[in-house]
Amino acid sequence: MTEVSIPPLIQQMLQPGFYPHPVQEPVKLIQTHVSYVLLTGDFVYKLKKPVNFGFLDYSTLEKRKHFCEEELRLNQRGAPELYLEVLPIALVGEQYQLGETQAVEYALKMRQFPQEALLSEMFEQGKLKQRHIAQLGRVVADFHGKTVTNDYIRSFGEVSQVRAAFDENYQQTEKYIGGPQTQVQFEETKKYTDQFFAERGELFKSRIANDYIRECHGDLHLRNIALWQDKILLFDCIEFNEPFRFVDVMYDVAFTVMDLEARQSQDLANVFLNTYIEQTGDWEGLQVLPLYLSRQAYVRAKVTSFLLDDPGVPTEAKQEATKTAATYYKQAWEYTQPRQGQLILMSGVSGSGKSTTARYLAQQIGAIHIRSDAVRKHLAGIPLLQRGGDDLYTPEMTQKTYTRLLELGIMLASQGFNVILDAKYDRQQLRQEAIAQAQAKQIPLDILYCKAPHDVLQQRLQQRTGDIADATADLLASQLDTAETWTEKEKPFVKILDTTQPIQAQLKEIFN
Repeated sequence: MTEVSIPPLIQQMLQPGFYPHPVQEPVKLIQTHVSYVLLTGDFVYKLKKPVNFGFLDYSTLEKRKHFCEEELRLNQRGAPELYLEVLPIALVGEQYQLGETQAVEYALKMRQFPQEALLSEMFEQGKLKQRHIAQLGRVVADFHGKTVTNDYIRSFGEVSQVRAAFDENYQQTEKYIGGPQTQVQFEETKKYTDQFFAERGELFKSRIANDYIRECHGDLHLRNIALWQDKILLFDCIEFNEPFRFVDVMYDVAFTVMDLEARQSQDLANVFLNTYIEQTGDWEGLQVLPLYLSRQAYVRAKVTSFLLDDPGVPTEAKQEATKTAATYYKQAWEYTQPRQGQLILMSGVSGSGKSTTARYLAQQIGAIHIRSDAVRKHLAGIPLLQRGGDDLYTPEMTQKTYTRLLELGIMLASQGFNVILDAKYDRQQLRQEAIAQAQAKQIPLDILYCKAPHDVLQQRLQQRTGDIADATADLLASQLDTAETWTEKEKPFVKILDTTQPIQAQLKEIFN
């Protein structure tokens, strides 16, 4: 863009003397189709362009002020360290000045952080690890737990409201069939979502009734998440459009999962999803996840396709955009394809390596990993890391826990998920009930029995810290004494794992 086409205000903001603080020269200008962003070193100033795209309207000064204030309010939830204040800009003679009354424009002031703090950059550099993604899962769960909901926000969870955006996506992308989109993918993706809305009305009602429609982030991909000063920050949420923000919490979760999977990092996507779900206990929410995964990939495809209509985009860039859009259209379609779910029961005493094995296996086969310790504590309404009292481990509570565990496993496996139920499963009655229900629903089932020598079990339990499991080494003897042997009917389902040996090769032999 030539300097002539930059408004006088922005031209002045490119001058270091405009600011009441030291500036790292030169001031850098980044433009999007809706904003000017000026990087000064320690601080960033963001101004909204006077545009109206229908779904986004910044056309008047009053609206720009309102949406600057909304952006500040909403982003202080997930990144209070970054979002500082909204400043008026006045015109005094021919000079624009920050912080004066009689505003002619408004700027959102933010703290500047290095680009390498973005999770997208960390990923590209190979620095994004499982521990970061697990931390992100906990942060997003906490963020959603504090977000607002009310009757007005909940109304956006009604089928008519949710499907409007899907229908719009299909209408706006029909013209790309034969280009980056294929006729078959278009028809099958649309058929899936049409059927979902027609047949799953009760599911949407339950999401509303259980307060899962909230004032969410709305754009939670890796470029809008940073790890800065040892803290995960969720920033740049949707402030300009309520239907993009008043959404099911799974809409946010799907954005992050889809983005990681688009980067061919299914293992990190699995870590994020399982960490988030364990924290919130919202396993039922997984039922709407494929719908939102497809939606988020489709939106990426659509937005990328729009570049093909822009006469200002060079031919080479359009060829790249066609490839990128085609990849996203395919990803959106793949999420809608039917899958055969399976159920895997972990078995073994405390310290036998069940959870370590299950966590690894979940990442390899894209499974939902449900731990009995988490289910038990969610049922009791206590924090996951809080030690449970005796009332948490009564026979009644144990039965309730296993009943819930199996209900979730059957529900999710019936809908095409691979599910790992991570519990001791040391009683024949509990195992046989799972086998019977899986067979009734024609769900493939395996039982993975983890074992290790007594001294190893004891050492592992003595060294266990910072985990949600409460079992200690002094319970080991009674667990070993009361564990019931395999019946002839159970034995065909059982695979034995020695967890003192590398589990990767053992699991590969079982599942390949």
